[in-house]
Amino acid sequence: MRYTEIPIDIKKTGCADDLSENAVLQSYLLDASESLKGSEWRPAVIICPGGCYARKSVREGEPAALRFLARGMQAFVLQYSTPARFPCALAELGAAVALIRKRAAEWHIDPGNIYLCGFSAGGHLCASLGTLHDRAFLRDLLGGKLGLPEGSWRPDGMILAYPVISSGPYGHRESFEMLLGPDPGQDLLDLVSLEKQVTEQTAPAVVWHTGEDETVPVENAMLFAMALRRAGIPLELHIYEKGEHGLALCDEVTGNTPSRMQPDVAGWLELAVRWIKRRTRDEK
Repeated sequence: MRYTEIPIDIKKTGCADDLSENAVLQSYLLDASESLKGSEWRPAVIICPGGCYARKSVREGEPAALRFLARGMQAFVLQYSTPARFPCALAELGAAVALIRKRAAEWHIDPGNIYLCGFSAGGHLCASLGTLHDRAFLRDLLGGKLGLPEGSWRPDGMILAYPVISSGPYGHRESFEMLLGPDPGQDLLDLVSLEKQVTEQTAPAVVWHTGEDETVPVENAMLFAMALRRAGIPLELHIYEKGEHGLALCDEVTGNTPSRMQPDVAGWLELAVRWIKRRTRDEK
């Protein structure tokens, strides 16, 4: 395995002039080998930890990356800039996807199988790119100002773990205050309320949540899933009965409290791996 850290610089977009930190893409890469079938063209997963857009959860970063790596995928963790106003982190994630696609051959990655995996507010970030990738403002930032090839930042799928989705009655107030400031206009609130932004161009998704989540209500996942369904977007939705917010891997590796060790929920990652592998096979 090779580990590297790559800066993601979006200063040319003009939306990151006041950043106190720069984004870093942490890469965990498996080598190719003639004895390993398919190792020249692996799927890639970019993980976005949660943290209310104010910080990044350590539990939702590297531990998840190493699990995907162990299942034969090239794994990345985007340490996006926090705190930062919209659309700074979104531009960073888009630039990270485009970079991975550009260097796919070097990193033994299938450029048509680049997936996002986001937790909580990181799930909102991933779902934002999955739904807004073709919008004019993002094309201007990434294509016009950064000079990235058209569509190179579009993800091929999303894995959303207890995601923040809606800015409406079920919204997570702290995340949207960090993202938009204390008094955003309704148009901006609607733009980042992602159940309202799903179109036929939205990326396919696996979404999971728990019914006991009191921090980010399960209705966020349900609203997004219904919007995907209406648009005809391929979808898997898993709602588990037990478990609080912030479960991460749901086991002793990331369970910093006993209540975050939920063996009945821990299977979400294997379900996501199977979904990626099924989509990879279907593309061939």
